[in-house]
Amino acid sequence: MNKINPKKLLNSKWTAVKPTNKEKHFLVTEIEFDEEGVVISCSIEAVMSKRVIPINWHDLKDEILWLQGWK
Repeated sequence: MNKINPKKLLNSKWTAVKPTNKEKHFLVTEIEFDEEGVVISCSIEAVMSKRVIPINWHDLKDEILWLQGWK
C-alpha cells in the first residue's frame, strides 16, 4: 500500500501498472480540499497525451493499480 500525504499530493508522479492507450506516466495536476483540509477531488494528467482524468485519490494507494514515481 502506497502511503500518501494529501498535502504533498499535488505534482506527485505516478506510473500506471496496467497502462491503457500508451498512457503510463501521470502527474497529479489538481486537488480540491474542503474547509477541514480533506481532499474532495483530484485529477491526474497523462504525460504523453495531456489527457486529464478525475480520480479518487485513495485509488493511488493501491499498488496493484499505481506505483509511486515514474518507473
